[in-house]
Amino acid sequence: MGAGLPEGFAYVRDLIPDVVEEMYYATEHNFVGAPIDGYQARRAILTRKAAQALGIAALAAQVDGHRLVIFDAYRPERAVRHFMRWAEDAQDVRTQAEYYPEFADKQALISGGFIAKRSGHSRGSTVDLTLMSMETGKMLEMGTDFDRFGPLAAHGAEGISETAAQNRAYLCRLMLGAGFVPYSAEWWHYTLKDEPYPDTYFDFIVK
Repeated sequence: MGAGLPEGFAYVRDLIPDVVEEMYYATEHNFVGAPIDGYQARRAILTRKAAQALGIAALAAQVDGHRLVIFDAYRPERAVRHFMRWAEDAQDVRTQAEYYPEFADKQALISGGFIAKRSGHSRGSTVDLTLMSMETGKMLEMGTDFDRFGPLAAHGAEGISETAAQNRAYLCRLMLGAGFVPYSAEWWHYTLKDEPYPDTYFDFIVK
């Protein structure tokens, strides 16, 4: 399991075969508008401990007719540096209308906690995700898309539909029950409470 990965890491699909791996950072469909450094494949990687815990959430979701959809998992440090270079380029606003229309200055994405110089994702036990209906094949309504930066992305945000609020709360219950904790500013972002590498930031390539 996890052949070619550092010890203690695993490909999520090896533990959760029906997971949907969107992994937008390996594509141009993301807030930078280009494939991100360090992502050579649309494959989700986590520490084995985090992947096993996520499997608990996946089984609980399956009982209710849902599958997990992963947007991002382990993130190489070189990808974080790519994000920072993009944030410091004031001229590149190609994706503003879709991803951060409330922010006139990309630097505000850093002060707002949406982009960081160091990311918990690089420790290998943080995952960005949502849920998909097994019946319809569609993602559940969550009030915003992934990486739609702004106040509506926060847990407990006002201005989203009752259905979206209920779906966010349901996802949160699943993840709390599996041992993850949420990030208040992003409904999709969860970190394993007892992560195995709390002080180590990795930079191996996703491939």
